[in-house]
Amino acid sequence: MNLSLTGKTAIVCGSTQGIGLAAAKQLASQGANVVLVARNAQKLAEVCAALDTSKGQKHQSLAADFTKAGELAAVLGDFMKGKAVEILINNTGGPAGGPITEANIDEFRNTFNQHLICNHILVQAVLPGMKKAGYGRIINVISTSVKQPLNNLGVSNTVRGAVANWSKTLANELGAFSITVNNVLPGATNTSRLAEIVTAKAASTGKKAEEILKEMGNASPMKRVGEPEEVANAIGFLASPAASYINGINMPVDGGRTSSL
Repeated sequence: MNLSLTGKTAIVCGSTQGIGLAAAKQLASQGANVVLVARNAQKLAEVCAALDTSKGQKHQSLAADFTKAGELAAVLGDFMKGKAVEILINNTGGPAGGPITEANIDEFRNTFNQHLICNHILVQAVLPGMKKAGYGRIINVISTSVKQPLNNLGVSNTVRGAVANWSKTLANELGAFSITVNNVLPGATNTSRLAEIVTAKAASTGKKAEEILKEMGNASPMKRVGEPEEVANAIGFLASPAASYINGINMPVDGGRTSSL
């Protein structure tokens, strides 16, 4: 099975922490040249310096704020001149939780821009190079909520669903160019995002954070939450030549928690 990404370049968004960081490390270990994208230039430099270069890789970083779609487009436009990227990992932190009935209109608008609009800007930037290379992997890190909406995450459920349908449409249009588009759906995963959700739930229920985290783990048949590296393993496979005929799917990485097939 060919998992090698030597000679290929991957953009990994949100790559200074959590699943994005784990994905960047995984793709680098498979031989990819990694372009790290996040807001914090200092953290980007630190991560970039620590990535695997044993296969002669050359890693880069790109500071961009996904709350400013126009700025992202401009930064990408300058960066992509004369460059080709074969792998794109769309990964952006989710919005604050809460009942959908209490969500402010701006929460929907801002989250839509950060996720779907910025994803689309990135795809349009890398697409010419993927078509020319005859190889493309677009992988969107979304959520199991696209299969089964999660309680108290109304805005996230709504926008993640939009991204999933956008992704499936892309898969239909780009398959003929040997470009695949797939979604990885993490369940409860040991990241700072999960810590924020646990803290908020503890504050609203009066329960201890440890108790809430245990409940989240017990909701999975595996009786634990996932680790970022376990999600990154799925990303690494989908990015590889071995996944050449896997296209337009939602792949849960949740220990079996999602009740639908």
